[in-house]
Amino acid sequence: MQASTTATFLDRLDSLDVAVSEGTPDACASLIDAAAGDPAVGTPLDIPGATMPDRVEMNPTVEELRAAHTGVTAGALGIASYGSVAIESDRAGTEPVSLFVDRNVVVMREADIVPGMADAFAWLGPRAREEDIDVILATGPSATADMGGLVRGAHGPKEVHVVLLSEEDSNAGDVPEADDE
Repeated sequence: MQASTTATFLDRLDSLDVAVSEGTPDACASLIDAAAGDPAVGTPLDIPGATMPDRVEMNPTVEELRAAHTGVTAGALGIASYGSVAIESDRAGTEPVSLFVDRNVVVMREADIVPGMADAFAWLGPRAREEDIDVILATGPSATADMGGLVRGAHGPKEVHVVLLSEEDSNAGDVPEADDE
């Protein structure tokens, strides 16, 4: 089932004009390096084997965040049917690093993609109740037509790039199984 879920996720990302790079955790730094503009800031990925390029500032000051073109963040969950990624708000500053830049590079594991919103809520509900977390569900680049024509980047990144990491023996049991919507 994961292969079809991943294919759906990739199709939805494509329809949202979200670029995707795929590889294994050991290629993560080079995938990020190719996707990120300068200057780049980031937050910890917490994905075994995945590293950041040295040029990504991992503890940005407010000034560095304001000057950054790219923010590199971890995606906690992907929702295939929407092409959405769940980005957690945390003490490392993942939320502002994902929102206050022109390009957000979201790094996530293929094993963390679920088929639909019901699956996402099955994952989010217990975490929200037990761990008191906040999560942004981001779907493509920020865009609004409230001001007339379509404007990108009005309240978030103008571009999104997903770095999707697969593993030979992924921990596919980390996220809920598919439910019918």
